[in-house]
Amino acid sequence: MDFPTFFQHLSNGISLGSLYALIAVGYTMVYGILRLINFAHGDIFMMAMYFAFFSITLFHLPWYIAIVVVILITSVLGMLIEAAAYRPLRDAPKTSVLISAIGVSFLLENLATYIFSGKPKSFPEFTYMTSTVQFGPVSVQRVSLLTPVVTLAALAILLYIINRTKLGMAMRAVSKDYETARVMGIKINRVIAATFAIGSGLAAIGAIMWGVKYIRIEPMMGVMPGLKCFIAAVIGGIGNPVGAVLGGFILGMGEVLLVAFISQLTGWRDAFAFVALILVLLIRPTGIMGEKTTEKV
Repeated sequence: MDFPTFFQHLSNGISLGSLYALIAVGYTMVYGILRLINFAHGDIFMMAMYFAFFSITLFHLPWYIAIVVVILITSVLGMLIEAAAYRPLRDAPKTSVLISAIGVSFLLENLATYIFSGKPKSFPEFTYMTSTVQFGPVSVQRVSLLTPVVTLAALAILLYIINRTKLGMAMRAVSKDYETARVMGIKINRVIAATFAIGSGLAAIGAIMWGVKYIRIEPMMGVMPGLKCFIAAVIGGIGNPVGAVLGGFILGMGEVLLVAFISQLTGWRDAFAFVALILVLLIRPTGIMGEKTTEKV
């Protein structure tokens, strides 16, 4: 493989890894506070793509306005899901909450099929983002260059919120012991709702970038990216935002480079994520940047 071809595959891998990272952070934030795997997160990502599609095609909003609107609507959706499906089960067994999360996932998929139909749609074209930039003999789409920048910027803002703001202090307190945090006067419901809003907003950003690069939209499209981003969060150390981003980059680059170097494995590309998950759980169950915790009984 010559250098231009390798650079092309590397840029694609970094771009895909950045998309995984944006979505994986939502998983890891919710888990970090509630010790809950929000299996509906991939479907929130799917709904965000539909919101973007109709904002532009039906309401004819400019791109820069549509992006803000989609992030806000998706954040509200995340808060509504938390209030309706998770908050009433706050003190219920973890199994009940897990079943509720799976139920919400099925609900969103079938709701999208009923409202938007199961017919695939094409994401609106964003000419500037899909145009290419030349680096000598290598052509790279602008969206592939912008996605890692957006991901790292989002991570920096998120870390600032977590480490430097009152909301972040409250999040960290709730993640340690939300019963004690409640006694200390922290508004638990507000903190958790804000966590879902931020995680869903990041999924919306990832959905827009994903739609520009991979234009197909359908109700079941959130299933596989959702699973892979969950795997990315586990690989990096679920509960750790930096670990989630690292896991996303590792997974995305691994997928693309595996197919690039061993073309015979193209049909097994999705299996790479699950093999990586098994290996990480065998070698380091807490993930690359995860910390050992003691489960409360």
